[in-house]
Parts: sequence; C-alpha cells; structure tokens
Amino acid sequence: MWLGNRFLFSSLLLTLLVSSSGTVAEGIGPSDYDRSRWHPIHHKPVIDNVIDDQCLSCHQEILERNVLDRSPAGVKSSEVLAWYQTLTTYEGEQDTFHRRHLVTPLAKELMDLRCNTCHQGNDLREEAPVPPDHSNRDMTLRKSVNPDVCLMCHGANPYKLMGLPKPWAESRDMFQGNCLLCHAHIRTTRHQVNFLKADAIEEAAKIDPDVCYGCHGGRQWYRIGYPYPRHAWKGMSNVVPDWAKGRPTESEPRFQIKTQQAAK
Repeated sequence: MWLGNRFLFSSLLLTLLVSSSGTVAEGIGPSDYDRSRWHPIHHKPVIDNVIDDQCLSCHQEILERNVLDRSPAGVKSSEVLAWYQTLTTYEGEQDTFHRRHLVTPLAKELMDLRCNTCHQGNDLREEAPVPPDHSNRDMTLRKSVNPDVCLMCHGANPYKLMGLPKPWAESRDMFQGNCLLCHAHIRTTRHQVNFLKADAIEEAAKIDPDVCYGCHGGRQWYRIGYPYPRHAWKGMSNVVPDWAKGRPTESEPRFQIKTQQAAK
C-alpha cells in the first residue's frame, strides 16, 4: 500500500512540475544534460499529455535540419529519387525524416502526427548500454520507438489477404487503379485514429489512389503487413475469416479519438 501511494504521489508531482514550468527548456541550462534527460517530460505518465511545442523547445533542430546536397558517396540529391519520392503523392525535393512526418504538405494535409505518437518515453535505468561502458562519461543512451507504430504505415501490402492475384503495383490495372472500387463497400470504417485526418484521406483517395497505397505497401519498410484492428462496418458479415480471428476490434486506447473514448 505504501509503495502504491508513493508511486501515485510521484506521478502527480511529475505532472505538476511539467504543467507549471511552461516549456521544458525553461530553467535548464544548455550544459545540464543530466537534468534534461531525467526531466519528467521524458517519462510516464507526463509524456502522454505533452504537446509538440514542449518537445520542440529543446529539440527544434529536428525540423531545421536539411538533406545533404551530396551523399558521402558523391551522389547529388537533386539527381536521384529517394524511395518516398516514387509515389505521386510526394511533392518537392527530398526532405528529412521528421519533417516528412510533421510539416511537409502531405503531412499537414493527411496526418496529425505528434512527437509522442512515436516517442513514448524511456526508462534510463533499463536502457544503459549492454555491456556497460564505464568510460563513457556522456552516458548516451538509445532512443525508444516501438516499431509497431512505424509498421502501421510502413508495412507490406497484404494482397493475398485481400484476394489480389499479385501485389497492388502489379494488379492495380485490373481494378482501374482505384482502391475505392472495392473499399467503397468493404472495411469502410477506417483511419479513425488520432494521428490521421480521416476525412481528408478519404477525399484525397478519390483523386489519387497512391494516397492509399502509400501507407499500405507503397512506402514499405517491413516484409510483413500490420494486423490492423477489424473495426465493424455497415453490412459486415458475421463470419470472421480465419486470418482475422483473434484480431482486436478497436484501436489501441492511446490512438483512439477522445470522443470515441468518452462515448464508452
């Protein structure tokens, strides 16, 4: 009981420290690395409720970095296409990882990603280098991102589950290059998560099917597809396919839109 109360008190104290301090950088000098890395904003439960401005008060450089004009091998960025530029939805020159997810035109139009969508904090006591490097005075530790978060938008196209004869890039002509030819009636409850702009995605998909394919195989990082929750839709069959058995019927709680959570 005492330990439980102590943990609750500590959690409340951490929340108050962040909410009353404005920005994270306030009161922390540039050389206060220890104070910065142990700041409550980097840990549960505070990180669940931070806003991007708080993160960017110290990490603004991630949006100010530029792609190299020339790679270490001597290849000019202006003369080649990056893998993410091969789809019709991408506009402009190459851009950096964080900018592509937060501030590029496509990100602003279709996404509502936030720093804590991917970064959920870490426990420095659990992430020390293995084996320990006692000569490392800087104590640099690994960053924490759950790869499942990436997989949601960068998984393989599960064409076999969809009944396609070949991957979408090879069979799209059979369906007039239009994902909505089938999905106007199948699995129509989609994108209802707090890091996407569902209505904007649906409208954009009517104009360019690469809006769909971009996140469902077109920007594939992984050899597997993401096992999305099978949300019920109007006219959905009561028979669950074998591949869908055991799948959740709701998104992970932290990704659910707040109005959905309040309605429960």
